[in-house]
Amino acid sequence: MASKERILVVDDHVEMGRMLQDPLTDEGYEVELATGGSEAIRLVRARPFDAVLSDLRMEQVDGFDVLAAVRAMDPEVPVLLMTAFGNVESAVEAMRRGAWHYFTKPFRLEEVLIYLRRALDERRLRAENRVLRKAAGPGGLGALVGRSAAMRSLYEMIEPVAHSGAPVLLRGESGSGKELVARALHSEGPRAAEPFVAVNCTALPHALLESELFGHVKGAFTGATTPRRGLFVEADKGTLFLDEIGDMPSELQAKLLRVLEDGEVRAVGADSSRKVEVRIVAATHQDLEMRVREGRFRADLFYRLNVVTLRIPPLRERREDIPLLVEHFVSRARARNPRSKVTALSPEVVSALGAMPWPGNVRELENLVERLVVLIPREMVEVGDLRLHAPAVSPEAHPLALAQEGVWPLRQLEGEYISWVVAHCGGNKTRAAELLGIDVSTIHRRERERGSGNPPR
Repeated sequence: MASKERILVVDDHVEMGRMLQDPLTDEGYEVELATGGSEAIRLVRARPFDAVLSDLRMEQVDGFDVLAAVRAMDPEVPVLLMTAFGNVESAVEAMRRGAWHYFTKPFRLEEVLIYLRRALDERRLRAENRVLRKAAGPGGLGALVGRSAAMRSLYEMIEPVAHSGAPVLLRGESGSGKELVARALHSEGPRAAEPFVAVNCTALPHALLESELFGHVKGAFTGATTPRRGLFVEADKGTLFLDEIGDMPSELQAKLLRVLEDGEVRAVGADSSRKVEVRIVAATHQDLEMRVREGRFRADLFYRLNVVTLRIPPLRERREDIPLLVEHFVSRARARNPRSKVTALSPEVVSALGAMPWPGNVRELENLVERLVVLIPREMVEVGDLRLHAPAVSPEAHPLALAQEGVWPLRQLEGEYISWVVAHCGGNKTRAAELLGIDVSTIHRRERERGSGNPPR
């Protein structure tokens, strides 16, 4: 490792402390040993550490005291507690107070090393994300959270694309963060000081969307008592983000194409056009090539928009980002709900969230985290809280948990899993079929089999 990470080992039994100090040193860490809680607190106040491994039961000043002192100095330093008197109550209390993990003696050194590396990796990623957010500022790359390979590839593409004036087409599932990427493209480029204007093409009926985009003159239609500039004019010299462009009515597609070709916009009911200079960033979760073949999207508009394409990865392709996203969403939810007692989700909860399919992607995860922040009356969210407030994402809700109860026929487990994915998609069987990589007719057939009680063929 480039610079040695500093670990503090705390144990009032010197021999036990050295049993950890020596192998951790061999692993490349810089390790200090404190032979009691008081000495440990003095050391953490004197100099920074990257992680603390502390015994729980110690005379006078115990591991809970060390945990409190470390969190008071720097709440992001992971504290891993150890005890020979393990019980459920002390484990729960340790996690509630903010311990990163909990070991019961005797433990295997390999287990300690695995969890220590995870804790240090998580802390390092948090620091990297903070630096990115601070450097990029609001709305830029700093608004995007994640250090997975998929997100790193996206970051690498955003910078050069941001400095181009070419239209951009963002492809990604609903809830994957397309608008955040659009804002990053705007904020990282030369138009950052100019307006960023967003509109969802499915949010308004045809007539209102036309007026919203292109504006109208007074008296252009019933109710047009005052003129409206339109979003193209509002975004002049800046960026216009057209979300869900694949659902735009065909009549408006033609009018949008003319704006892209001529750089002129004509308000509804107007006799003349107005020059605008706008960068277009469009987004869709649709298969636009298929919609072109079906005659539902203009081929010439598609080629105009599809100059630069960025794919936004769904959450299931970047599961390693979930711990960082959870931390980010807890912080945002606490800011919106200042009376909440929740400060974190336990590692077991985060692990459970990491196993979920997330058909609603990052938006679904954020909504769940906020629900827990609002409803849980404690600092730490535990797995039991998922069972109560989010049963669909509780570990026991996963159909593979059935396998722990005994041997189940593979066909039956498959059927349970299909039903579970459909439920997570809000009953949308087409979306579930896409996630599962099967034809929607397979889902209908399995449902008929389950409903009739006939054995599957």
